[in-house]
Amino acid sequence: MFDPVQLRTFVTVAGTLSFTQAARRLGLRQSTVSQHVRKLEEEAGRQFFARDTHSVELTEDGEAMLGFARTILEANERAAGWFAGTRLRGRLRLGASEDFVLTRLPEILEGFRREHPEVDLELTVELSATLHRRLAAGRLDLVLGKRAAGDTHGELVWRDRLVWVAGERFRLDARRPVPLILYPAPAITRARALEVMERHARSWRIACTSGSLSGLIAAARAGLGVMAHAEGLVPPGLVRVPTRAGLPELGGVDFVLLHGARRPAAREAADALAAAILDGSLGGSLGKPLSGSLRS
Repeated sequence: MFDPVQLRTFVTVAGTLSFTQAARRLGLRQSTVSQHVRKLEEEAGRQFFARDTHSVELTEDGEAMLGFARTILEANERAAGWFAGTRLRGRLRLGASEDFVLTRLPEILEGFRREHPEVDLELTVELSATLHRRLAAGRLDLVLGKRAAGDTHGELVWRDRLVWVAGERFRLDARRPVPLILYPAPAITRARALEVMERHARSWRIACTSGSLSGLIAAARAGLGVMAHAEGLVPPGLVRVPTRAGLPELGGVDFVLLHGARRPAAREAADALAAAILDGSLGGSLGKPLSGSLRS
């Protein structure tokens, strides 16, 4: 019978493809992570990772074990919750960026609802910066969104980079200012786009502003301009602007969970939902790399 602790370690390594990152996320030493994986491989009699000094990749047997491990861990958690005789109850106020809501978050929430049917979920969809303020004011219990460059608060869900995207037939005119499609302030992607344009002395103009991702996507598809977007979450109908267009690099972006629950019941529910979101991100279900975009 496979050890759930070793399975959890294996799933974390499979999600990050890094023994170092897995150790950091699990709060273990890297040698312990390696030991857990080695014992699991010995138990199965198969090799789950192909690794060298530069990379870690799942083998075919590793891909198979990943599916089994998730099923086993999920069943184990359900059984433990059942026999513990405790059920989460109360109201959980979740704040999320629109892109999460439009991609895989519904699937994760469906699973959470199935496991915790007595938790009432109150969902707020807003810009990340607005969600951060509401969390600080005690109006939200858990936030799933971006963090600004240089910030270290929050629990990392995954890291991506921002790229310029536009409609498939859009072409930049080098003789004119770059037409920008932006969220309103205080959006993080808006601030980043304007900052890099100013820093590289590129002339620009605001071609469209919308508070909704749907509005921004419609404007971009219509060819009104370019917009900054997470590379792993580019919406259908939009493409990356080619490097030869000469637009400045936008840099990276972190997607994080921030906790703010003060009521005991809300803290327990927030921890359970955060764990479900992190488990979902490990398999790339929220995004690639570790896949739509975060609104902000």
